[in-house]
Amino acid sequence: MGRLRFLRIILVACKYRLDRLLPKKHVPFWARVLLAPLKLIPKPETDPAAAIRLTFEELGPVFVKFGQILSTRRDLFEGDVADELQKLQDQVPPFPGDQARALIEASLEAPIDELFDDFDEVPLASASVAQVHTGKLKNGDEIVVKIIRPGIDKVIRQDIELMYRLARLLLAFWGDAKRLHPVQIVKDYERTIIDELNLQLEAANTKKLRENWLDSGKLYVPKVYFDYSRENVMVSERIYGVSSAKIEELRASGVNMQKLAHLGVEIFFTQVFEDNFFHADMHPGNVFIDPSDLENPTYIGLDCAIIGSLTEDDKSYLARNLLAFFHQDYYEVARLHVESGWVPMDTDIGEFESVIRSVCEPIFQKPISEISFGRVLMSLFQTARRFDMEVQPQLVLLQKTLLNIEGMGRQIYPELDLWQTAAPYMENWMRDRMGFAGFIRQFGKNAPQLVAQLPELPKLAMGALTEIHKLGEHNRQQTRLLGELNRTLIAQTKNQRYSRLGGYVLIAALLGTLLPLSGIASQEDALIGASLLGSLGIYWLFIKP
Repeated sequence: MGRLRFLRIILVACKYRLDRLLPKKHVPFWARVLLAPLKLIPKPETDPAAAIRLTFEELGPVFVKFGQILSTRRDLFEGDVADELQKLQDQVPPFPGDQARALIEASLEAPIDELFDDFDEVPLASASVAQVHTGKLKNGDEIVVKIIRPGIDKVIRQDIELMYRLARLLLAFWGDAKRLHPVQIVKDYERTIIDELNLQLEAANTKKLRENWLDSGKLYVPKVYFDYSRENVMVSERIYGVSSAKIEELRASGVNMQKLAHLGVEIFFTQVFEDNFFHADMHPGNVFIDPSDLENPTYIGLDCAIIGSLTEDDKSYLARNLLAFFHQDYYEVARLHVESGWVPMDTDIGEFESVIRSVCEPIFQKPISEISFGRVLMSLFQTARRFDMEVQPQLVLLQKTLLNIEGMGRQIYPELDLWQTAAPYMENWMRDRMGFAGFIRQFGKNAPQLVAQLPELPKLAMGALTEIHKLGEHNRQQTRLLGELNRTLIAQTKNQRYSRLGGYVLIAALLGTLLPLSGIASQEDALIGASLLGSLGIYWLFIKP
């Protein structure tokens, strides 16, 4: 099945002649030779930019997701290619509306007319994994109904299996692959995209994200109607806003784009470091703007299927790395990489610092319009190869989100100074976390648990003392047993030595009885000697032990 899927990918790429997108002057000669037979295939009527979108659509959700990520990177593609890829965010060809109706009725076990006051079979939006229809509940609430595409799980699992095979091939044939952890990365991606197929999980994520930001006036997350939600159907509040991809419309309406861009950075860092619960699929199709207050616009977050979080250690190392980077303290960045285990412990920190400085210094303090994090990450990756720097799979989702945030920030407000925006936030966060105020807050957070345990402290103390006493007695007993074992081993060694000596003496006694035959001794002397040796041998062999 994996080979058939791989063959289909090749055939679809050939069908749309994706070789037309390759920059010919940068394609090596051997690659041009391999691609030469493609010229025998007639060029499709679609232009190259549309061809890549149609290829991703035909290959299914895994490729559509990849295209969605690429759509935010206008610094990497020509404008027409980015425009076509942007259509993958919510303009994937839909499945029939009557099929959507049947799926809803089967999942909610009731006719549409009994469930809703109104339901539009024409989808509002259609994406790689699901599509959305509008409707109205019996109480008059306007809603959207999200339905998982039928049969999509089979296609996804085929692509994931193919990705596993490619990851194993990388491990087998590419020396650098081990430090990239390709199998673990595919495993994390598998968990992420499989989670997207479970709308009950998305509903729970949406509820938590909504609660985190409900009264913030910065990010609004729609309400979920759990009574109408199942694993493949989710009903939520309908919202009205402007897609964050419609930059010209937002500018024409007079929205404060600078404030909007700064707010996006604040929301991202707050989700990662304060809430430890961040929306990890922040492409423009999932992010809308409420422009009702032009000077204080707010974000609307949709599609919370992919949520990320970090361990406390990773979060701490990441925060300290970012802060050191903002302060241009590249030695601290290098030291933290070693301390966290992201590079080997025997790495020369001074040399690693020089590499980081050579990559980062040229980009520092530039506006985001002149900075590409994608290129910075690639440069760091290439220069750090000789240090055996390993990819951290648990941070891949965060890195993907950072790239999405960069792409959106570049479109909303190209002059955004990410350093000036993020550095004060990180400094305040570290101060609150590591300073006296952070200690008091953590103490206050744990105080109820400590107070509840106070009456138990004497009992716990006595228990601890008893355990210590038992441990000491156990140690003394172990010491005695070890001493006895040692003495037994010494005795056994001596006994083995005496047994071997006794055996040798008995053999000598037997040989002594043969001495008269050689004329060396008389028979009487030989018998006396053999008797003495035999007695001594029997004593050492049987009696002495």
